[in-house]
Amino acid sequence: MYQLYIANKNYSSWSLRPWLLLRQLEIPFEEQLVTFEEGGSWDKFRSFAPNGLVPCLVDGDTCVWDSLAIVEYVAEAQPQVWPAGQGARAWARSAAAEMHSGFAALRDICTMNCGVRVQLAEVPPALQKDINRIDELWCEGLRRFGGPYLAGDQFTAVDAFYAPVAIRAQTYGLKLSDTAAAYAGRLLQLPALREWIADGVAERWREPGHEAELARVGNIVEDVRA
Repeated sequence: MYQLYIANKNYSSWSLRPWLLLRQLEIPFEEQLVTFEEGGSWDKFRSFAPNGLVPCLVDGDTCVWDSLAIVEYVAEAQPQVWPAGQGARAWARSAAAEMHSGFAALRDICTMNCGVRVQLAEVPPALQKDINRIDELWCEGLRRFGGPYLAGDQFTAVDAFYAPVAIRAQTYGLKLSDTAAAYAGRLLQLPALREWIADGVAERWREPGHEAELARVGNIVEDVRA
């Protein structure tokens, strides 16, 4: 059985992606949660991941690090990870890769935190550009492939890759078009994503660096964490 190493559910957007994919598609795995360390987690995470980062998938003697590599590894045995149609599959892979390598302003300003609501002090142009592009991409996928998911009627890896954006939209009150907002709402209602968020909210552990990032960008107007 796969072993998936992740970090705190309240903070770790990268961990969420493969975890949600496996859970939502009912692919068996064992969760190994290892908390972030104040001042850096390199040494701690190096005990299971050669790059010292999460997530990391272990399958017997095989170790797969990086979220996109994990998805592709699992897809070799589980073809439902990607859409069945070639065109939809190509689009989904492109969209997932764009999320994997892009949207730097969104990542920097709107770090993931499941249990708070934040009023941003401002929405800089670079952040608005990222929001606009994500909105455009979501609407394109839903229009081209008929929804309710980005590449058709089934949840696939591309939806898992954008699930942290749905959480960020909720946390920071990001303004989306009606179509994109409805899609974000559908993701937030997925049983597996609701499970992740509930676990994140229940965590009592706090990492000062992640908490400081919130204070830097705005005011916390609600905190429902344990």
